[in-house]
Amino acid sequence: MAIFLHRVGRLAFRQRWYVALIWAAVLALAGLGALKAPEASDKGFSMPGIESQKAFDLMEERFPGTVADGATARIVFVAPRGERITAPGNRRAVERAVASLADGAQVVSAADPFRAKRLSEDGRTAYTTVTYEVGAKELTDAGKSQLEEAVRSAQDAGLTVEAGGSALDAGGGPGGATELIGVAVAAVVLLVTFGSLAAAGLPLLTALIGVGVSMAVILALAHALDLSATTSILAMMLGLAVGIDYALFVVSRYREERARGHAPREAVGLAAGTAGSAVVFAGLTVVIALAGLAVVGIPMLTKMGLAAAGAVTVAVLIALTLVPALLGFWPDAVLTRRARKSGRMEEQSARDNWGTRWARFVLRRPLPVLLVGVAGLGALALPAVDLRLGNPGDEAKPTSSTERRAYDALAEAFGPGFNGPLTIVVDARGNTGAKAAVASVAQQIGDTEGVVSVSSARFNTAGDTAVFQAVPATAPTDEKTKNLVTSIRNDRSAIESRTGVTFAVTGTTAVDIDIAEKVRSALVPYLIVVVGLAIVLLLLVFRSLLVPLKAALGYLLSVLASLGVVVLVFQQGRGAALLGAEHTGPIMSLMPIFLVGIVFGLAMDYEVFLVSRMREAYVHGESPHEAVTSGFRHSARVVVAAALIMIAVFAGFIAESDSMIKMIGFGLASAILFDAFVVRMAIVPAVLALLGDKAWWLPGRLDRLLPRVDVEGDALSRLPTTADVQPVGTTTGREVSRT
Repeated sequence: MAIFLHRVGRLAFRQRWYVALIWAAVLALAGLGALKAPEASDKGFSMPGIESQKAFDLMEERFPGTVADGATARIVFVAPRGERITAPGNRRAVERAVASLADGAQVVSAADPFRAKRLSEDGRTAYTTVTYEVGAKELTDAGKSQLEEAVRSAQDAGLTVEAGGSALDAGGGPGGATELIGVAVAAVVLLVTFGSLAAAGLPLLTALIGVGVSMAVILALAHALDLSATTSILAMMLGLAVGIDYALFVVSRYREERARGHAPREAVGLAAGTAGSAVVFAGLTVVIALAGLAVVGIPMLTKMGLAAAGAVTVAVLIALTLVPALLGFWPDAVLTRRARKSGRMEEQSARDNWGTRWARFVLRRPLPVLLVGVAGLGALALPAVDLRLGNPGDEAKPTSSTERRAYDALAEAFGPGFNGPLTIVVDARGNTGAKAAVASVAQQIGDTEGVVSVSSARFNTAGDTAVFQAVPATAPTDEKTKNLVTSIRNDRSAIESRTGVTFAVTGTTAVDIDIAEKVRSALVPYLIVVVGLAIVLLLLVFRSLLVPLKAALGYLLSVLASLGVVVLVFQQGRGAALLGAEHTGPIMSLMPIFLVGIVFGLAMDYEVFLVSRMREAYVHGESPHEAVTSGFRHSARVVVAAALIMIAVFAGFIAESDSMIKMIGFGLASAILFDAFVVRMAIVPAVLALLGDKAWWLPGRLDRLLPRVDVEGDALSRLPTTADVQPVGTTTGREVSRT
């Protein structure tokens, strides 16, 4: 591989104009496709294979046209303290607002709360549900303005009015000011690392080009593949982070080869053959981990994983082609100002740096460093034992939002379970006494402990299917609500045998519970697959049994520690207010799967980049301790810079209003912090110091069976020598034109 990538790098350097034009054309065509493509359809969330989804599908089949995907808005009217909502003045204000809503554009219905008896027991609160004929994305500005005007008119009459529901969802596209903060921090880190504006700007430029291509392709395919806004945000998050990092490693190795006296073209080739090989395997681990999310069986998760994997693939291709091409245009620009002026660039391996000093510190006392690192991460991982999965809704939004205030007002007036009723779908096909049977089912479910009330059943036209709602006594994300759903389902056989009909439990609350259970059951198998994959890939890269095992165990520590701090903040509320998370509760169901898959890939990045330099030194004759020191001398500064960049990019998403993105950003930032600075920088050298030569041992038979991928670029040392050595700053016109 090293030889092939060496040729690719030299070819991209020589044919730089063609490479640059090809990427410009790809970006332009993808952008044009994004502009011409229709927007993604608003089909809502689907989860095949779970009971609540099957019940929902049955409703769509038996109640054609009534189970729509249209947007809804729930408007809550609260009378001033000491007054009743039924007072003449208050009632007129509510009725005027509801009538205005009913006449609104794209509105199907808006029920009168007084006729529908949607009043609280204390008579102070009423609500109405507005149903639209289109999804939230298709709502026109006129429709939204009419909703806002109706709310404002009731507020002017002295009522407290809040609104929730999908109609208020702004949709939220990818990108924003918060992400720019991450990019700005990345720019500062690159500038400090390289000491050159060009060297700092090149990884940013190529990463942004890669993100532009990826996002444009995703937008172009969004309608055809039904991709959500969250899908594109995750792809942008990862594409930006790895795009900067991969270019960073190639540029850093290029500068190192220039310092050794190689001419620009050969330095690019060597950088592509060595750092480029590490980039390929690092990118491959990320892609496989993300694509592997498909085995969980959640369509939305599969789409997010594949889209993000595509963005990472683009980042790898750009690092191997566009970065060498741009280096060909400005071969000396990425060097330090001192090197450009003096014509000499000091080779990093010729002197010690903080990386070598830190490595020697760990090598002198490996056991204490190992114990402290493992104990610290283990302590942070302890809260993960209390992990509860769910899907936070409006209750997780800040109190400044009208959705959160509407949620709280309904919970206060009608009970905490009102915001998450259970929908019971009764299949009475073939039963002659369907109405009596459905009434019996409703009565028995209503008598279940934890159910506050049961609504009247609504039958379909054929009279063989009925739907009613059961309101729990506890909030949707409360553990008692989950136990209630389990209890109803456990009693189902007895109820069905007595009534002769079958039923299923669905609704948003039941769907969230079922998703959480499906993710929980898939988490351990997926973790086993990912860890097994890590061992196999690193076995190929490092040709060692113990190094891959050590890497996998370190990855597990990173993941568990990051899960622990996510639980500590978002579930237990420790420091949640500092992140803008004003409500604590269960962790988003998909979060652990995201963390396991994404952190696996990123953790393997640092393992490959750091340890490959150690193996390179070891196979060239250095002792185990010397190899560790050499690895840190060459790679520690770059790995730290890459980690800081990733942390900055991911941390930028913590400021997003979407609780899912906020949680993912925090989890990934903390995982990178633990993996890069504790596992790779402390635990890895400590373990290698304790193992010595045994760390690089591989049975002879296995050594002969495994293919050689040559990530460390050993084959490059056997290439015919060329007269390409020249001082910095002496690139001639002939060299540029010929190369």
